Amino acid sequence: MNNNDPILHLSELLPKVIKLAYEAGDKIMKIRQQASYDVEKKQDDSPVTEADYASHNHIIKGLNDLPQDWPVLSEEDPDITFDMRQQWSTYWLIDPLDGTRDFIAGRETFSVNIALIHNHQPILGVIQLPVTGECFSAAYNFGARKQLLDQEPKAIQVAQLGSRPPVISVSGARKNDRLKNLLASIGHHELIYIGSSIKSCRVAEGEVDFYPCLGPTSEWDTAAAQCIVEQAGGYFTDVKGEKLRYNERPTLLNPWFMVYGDNSHDWYQHIPKED
Repeated sequence: MNNNDPILHLSELLPKVIKLAYEAGDKIMKIRQQASYDVEKKQDDSPVTEADYASHNHIIKGLNDLPQDWPVLSEEDPDITFDMRQQWSTYWLIDPLDGTRDFIAGRETFSVNIALIHNHQPILGVIQLPVTGECFSAAYNFGARKQLLDQEPKAIQVAQLGSRPPVISVSGARKNDRLKNLLASIGHHELIYIGSSIKSCRVAEGEVDFYPCLGPTSEWDTAAAQCIVEQAGGYFTDVKGEKLRYNERPTLLNPWFMVYGDNSHDWYQHIPKED
């Protein structure tokens, strides 16, 4: 290993990124408390608010201030060609406000997501929940942790299913026949609707057993969550059981994926065929 290997810097980077995520969350909350704020539509018709941009700008500045000179790919600045980014072996991948629709609707399920990608895999992940003050973090070979504001972080790990009915989390915005058929095939279960990357965080801390995603997402939606889940002992794969990989294709869209903690159950048998 040489000094340019990002794995050597994870222990010093993680607390800095956690601090940065909390600061970005504070900026989001200040805008949330305003009487009104700007909302625009992007080219794909998805909404973006001034809170997205405030968080984006703060995170970009903070990452650029770090001594490591790694590029940044953000949801709010995605217009970097594949020809350019395929040359990156290490880069930051961020979603400054994951769950913008929930933010606009006044719900609490939105987050700040920051990941460090190296050789197509997330090796550091931080997800901060501005409303609750929770922060989930992980780094390669460091395990996963959860902290609340200034409290000491505590190690987290996924739950084992045993003989109890599984707790399943899905997005309330993605109710469709595919999902209904999947849930029916599992049988008795407890269903929880949660927005944004928080679903994956609940798997990582053992509150949820299974999170299937059968709809469109982008790489910045999953990178930090994947690192946290894997370091908590869980699995974050496509429907064929392969780990999600990053920055390998011109598109930034993910395949369908599934997140789970206990691999003694064959979750893959419940996944319907893609159209």
